[in-house]
Amino acid sequence: MRLLQEEGTVTIASLARKLNVSLETVRRDVKPLTRNGAVLKMHGAIGLPSLIGEAPFERRMRENAEAKRAIARQVAATIRDGESVMLDTGTTTSFLARELLGHRRLTVVTNSSDIARTLATVNGNKVYMTGGELRSDSGAAFGVSAIEFVSRFSMNHAVISAGAVNAENGVMDYVLEEAEFARVVLSRGTRSVVVTDHTKFGRQGLVQVCGFDGFSELATDRAPPPEIVAALEQAGTGLLVATGPRHPTA
Repeated sequence: MRLLQEEGTVTIASLARKLNVSLETVRRDVKPLTRNGAVLKMHGAIGLPSLIGEAPFERRMRENAEAKRAIARQVAATIRDGESVMLDTGTTTSFLARELLGHRRLTVVTNSSDIARTLATVNGNKVYMTGGELRSDSGAAFGVSAIEFVSRFSMNHAVISAGAVNAENGVMDYVLEEAEFARVVLSRGTRSVVVTDHTKFGRQGLVQVCGFDGFSELATDRAPPPEIVAALEQAGTGLLVATGPRHPTA
């Protein structure tokens, strides 16, 4: 049940491997759970009824949730009441929005309907959301109108989430319009922060957002591999690890 909570749906074969038991043992244990409605049986897999058919964004919110929450908590502690924050759509930035619920009088600009809903109408905040077509998977707006809208603002903090970070290309994403939007967001902050958990290190994305000199700080939950640390140091970019702040030396 814990594995199902973490992953949503799990194949019988995967459960057998993870629990180090036979396929027949898993099938036998699953039968009473399916009879009482605790789990749903699908072809070769089982899932929790509440999570079947959930949106991809909701599923990603559960992946590495503790790491993302730790990053969000650390970044939120560097933002003061009354300051302005621009956030792009992403699971870690959505966690950051939740950690900012204790702040007051924030000015927030975002293309994420999740972040806008989280922070609007509370604690005297002002929240501005971009126009544009809402994506069905994330509820976020992209396109020319979204980019034009955020380009009007100058913020204290600009924060984006990253799909991939590697020593050769810096920060990357897998969708062109998301990468273009993130690049503009970083340019609108006096301080620009990329938030990402350690699983994104070494990945090769499709589109470059920026090099390591394109933002001021990388916030993560574990120290990056040596080659990424070296690239950060060469660019003079700060490193904020969830256990405590660290800054590379020149």
